[in-house]
Amino acid sequence: MTVEQLGEKLPAYAKDLKLNLSSVLRQVELTEQQTWGAAVACAMASRNVDVTAAILGEAKQHLTPQAFDAAKAAAAIMGMNNVYYRFLHMTDNSKYATIPARLRMQIIRGHGSDPVDFELWCTAVSAINNCHVCAASHEKVVRDKGVSEETILAAVRIASVLHAIAGVLDAEAVAAA
Repeated sequence: MTVEQLGEKLPAYAKDLKLNLSSVLRQVELTEQQTWGAAVACAMASRNVDVTAAILGEAKQHLTPQAFDAAKAAAAIMGMNNVYYRFLHMTDNSKYATIPARLRMQIIRGHGSDPVDFELWCTAVSAINNCHVCAASHEKVVRDKGVSEETILAAVRIASVLHAIAGVLDAEAVAAA
């Protein structure tokens, strides 16, 4: 399935999402690698088969194999970290913050792609996964490395559109069943 076909699957009530889908994948604030890496990571984080298939299928045309794998790694590691660190801030028990995570996170330093892009992808996935701590932490890293707020929001736009499309497609599948 292509991204265009993904947009065609959307019902009339989600026309804004269809139009936003094509525009967020062409934002001038992002490089091609930033765009498609964010799309890969966010598609995976959105957990919808059609969204993931369409984005991963097209992303291979825009990313090196190394960047493609790094974007998938960003989704994978943030899927774990966002749950863990979000829990630490959901509870009033401050003792949890003093206990080591004891979770392997080597990919954050060993993904082999552009470190700024990887952090940007982690920021976007953290927005989907609603992890305040991880979103703030990764956003600060990219800002400290000179990335503008406009660029960061462009990646988060990709996250918001893909996540919304995944929700619509999931709901439509339930309604059709």
